[in-house]
Amino acid sequence: MLQIRIHGRGGQGVVTAAEMLSIAAFEQGRHAQAFPSFGSERTGAPVIAYCRIDDRPIRLREPIVAPDVLIVQDPTLLHQVDVFQGLKPDGFVLINSKKTFHELGLADIEAKYRHERLTTVPATEIALKHLGRPLPNAVLLGGFAALSGLIALEAVSHAIRDKFTGKVADGNIAAAAEAFAYIQRELEELKMGEQHA
Repeated sequence: MLQIRIHGRGGQGVVTAAEMLSIAAFEQGRHAQAFPSFGSERTGAPVIAYCRIDDRPIRLREPIVAPDVLIVQDPTLLHQVDVFQGLKPDGFVLINSKKTFHELGLADIEAKYRHERLTTVPATEIALKHLGRPLPNAVLLGGFAALSGLIALEAVSHAIRDKFTGKVADGNIAAAAEAFAYIQRELEELKMGEQHA
């Protein structure tokens, strides 16, 4: 079972991101569930949403304490909340930021986990470019598809169309595709760097 935890702030579409991820998994013939965890439901407050994906029906209902994947929609949470708590040793981490893990002050995380599974993507900037609004959720799902290879970009696009219509859907799909391509390039560069090292 793949367990995904998404951290963000109220108003960033954290819950919608988890729902779209579960729709994308269904689209690929898998079982999925998505649910939020709210502390205080106000704009800007830390919010966590969970998504589980499996080939079998999912019976678990509790919050995810040992995620395989962490998606961080707001980098200001990195030093306020222990977002990395419980992350599995071979876990994936995707952070919405232009900065590297090192620049974000996460050298200890870089040292502990597989660096080809840790990456950042400027999701807010990509969202502003395609949507005119700083909504990073769909952008990060496109990035996650590229980073993990566990979900297809087409399935993400389908999930976006399931949630949104018209220009909003088109903008989110274009933004997700840009993030997908961005992370594919990052991973290619990392591979090249390792071959030359």
